Amino acid sequence: MTDALAHANGWYRRINADPRHWQIIALSGLFFTSWTTSDFGATPFTLAAALSGAISAQVLGTLVTNALKQPRPSLLWGFEWKSALITTFGTTILLRSTDLWIWFAAAFTGIALKFVLRVRGKHIFNPANIGIVVMMLWLGKQVWVSPGQWGQAPLVAGWALGLAALTLSSAKRLDIAFAFIGTFGGILVARALWLGDPLAIPLHQLSTGSLLIFTMFMITDPRSTPDRRATRIFFAMCVAALAAWYLIGPNQRAAPLMALALLSPMSPMLDFLFPAKRFTWTAAAPSEPKLTPA
Repeated sequence: MTDALAHANGWYRRINADPRHWQIIALSGLFFTSWTTSDFGATPFTLAAALSGAISAQVLGTLVTNALKQPRPSLLWGFEWKSALITTFGTTILLRSTDLWIWFAAAFTGIALKFVLRVRGKHIFNPANIGIVVMMLWLGKQVWVSPGQWGQAPLVAGWALGLAALTLSSAKRLDIAFAFIGTFGGILVARALWLGDPLAIPLHQLSTGSLLIFTMFMITDPRSTPDRRATRIFFAMCVAALAAWYLIGPNQRAAPLMALALLSPMSPMLDFLFPAKRFTWTAAAPSEPKLTPA
């Protein structure tokens, strides 16, 4: 019994060493939910297309970045397959189109912009978010975001899975998730009460798989959101307010994604004005080169 507990504890420590492990576990479960419960949901083919795009951009970006560094490490040093896989899952679960190449292009664009658009070594946009938004703006009606109506039981299970991943993760980004969903939901409920609408309307707007993915795995990205807790909460509230306006005004289905893409440049500005300890996925070992993987 003691050996089994020690073995389980060892596995937990290895998984918890990098918050992205929990994200990958949770997102793989949500992908399976989308695939099995939605008539026009994510499929293994779209997953493969998105993964090809994400890995291609990650390899290319890593090669170029390392080629420019001095001292020069091995060309694939710091290759982050975890980042590529998380972007793949997020893109596959949310994005819908009639052409398979668009999943490749969205994931490739998101990862590529992570390398290109950086401030003080920190990328500005969440890769899955900006990849999807670029495709929507470029291709118009060829691309849309699925609300992901998975049914009540799968949706509740999804929220529980996302909450567990954030709670167990060493990234500790529950604050920004609660700030966003609390503000966003509060605005929608307050509007319904003001207009005398039934509460079923805002509850329906909040009962989507896309909102789940956004709240738990997109706006909580510690590498593209402010480092200080107070500024993270302020940032989340601003995104929520703009997302509510997009939903109420233009009736944009991808309202949270559009709002986050538009306001993401606020993050480096807030970090500059209110500096805090920079988040890193894992602590570097003493023998590793003092370089920051992308």
